[in-house]
Amino acid sequence: MSAVQEWEPRVITPAEAGVAPSAAGLIDYLRDRTDLDDLLVEEKALVFRGFGVDPDHLDPVMDLLLPGRLAYVHGNSPRTKVGDNVYTSTEYPPEYTISMHNELSYAHSYPSRLMFFCQQAAETGGATPVVDGVRWLEALDDEITDAFADGVRYLQNLHGGMGLGKSWQDTFETSDRDEVTAFLAESAADVEWTKDGGLRIIQLRPATIKHPVTNTEVWFNQADQWHPAGLGDETAQALAQIMPAEELPQAVTLADGTPIPDAWAVQIRDRGLDSAVDVNWNTGDVLLIDNLLVGHGRRPFTGARRVLVAMSA
Repeated sequence: MSAVQEWEPRVITPAEAGVAPSAAGLIDYLRDRTDLDDLLVEEKALVFRGFGVDPDHLDPVMDLLLPGRLAYVHGNSPRTKVGDNVYTSTEYPPEYTISMHNELSYAHSYPSRLMFFCQQAAETGGATPVVDGVRWLEALDDEITDAFADGVRYLQNLHGGMGLGKSWQDTFETSDRDEVTAFLAESAADVEWTKDGGLRIIQLRPATIKHPVTNTEVWFNQADQWHPAGLGDETAQALAQIMPAEELPQAVTLADGTPIPDAWAVQIRDRGLDSAVDVNWNTGDVLLIDNLLVGHGRRPFTGARRVLVAMSA
């Protein structure tokens, strides 16, 4: 394996930007920075720190960072919509680590950019780790990357209003079956509406992709998060007792249907986390990432923590 250069997000402060330490200063900086697209591709992730952004000034910041914000359609993690295509970050209990992933990498359509806004930093912990997708790919054993060469098969079982996991209505932000069917028709997914009102979706997706600008190959899938072993031994054992893997809210195999060994899912999860760099939040921070080049997660925390997220194509 080739050596991967050390990387961490670029931090931009008011002093460096030459503007006032305020949301208005950040807005001025972003309006004047005509090469922001190139800068993000070069740096992969940008932290805007010390501008004291607050919810009242968040929309104009997002308008400049995320033109054409996207809804979180086909998202599988629990979160709450709090504004115009603005959501809370994943609402898992604070004692859990959220492993590394690229947003919606299992879907046919995924965002190219994510923006996180720290409305309230945690009392302790709560960092957002970010990982260079090249480093993550290089960290994995050849046995795994070779096995994943043909891609990943994802299975979703979405209930119709009552059951384990998310409903299809919450997942697609609509109760119109025709609208969901039309959306999925563009994704080359196998779709089945079940007799109990649920929805079963099978998708074949690549395990790695190449960035459209840099042509860099990166690890880009959520095999470990969709695999019971990626959730920890106790959770995996509990799920196995409830129902077969193919009946869980989400499941994953290799492209040809071959089961993914538990040890592989654990390696993918752990080496992603081990290769990550923590963004330790200050209230008012804004983080912008290239969703193809950089994966993200969440460290455990104590106290109140509120981080919002939005995305764009």
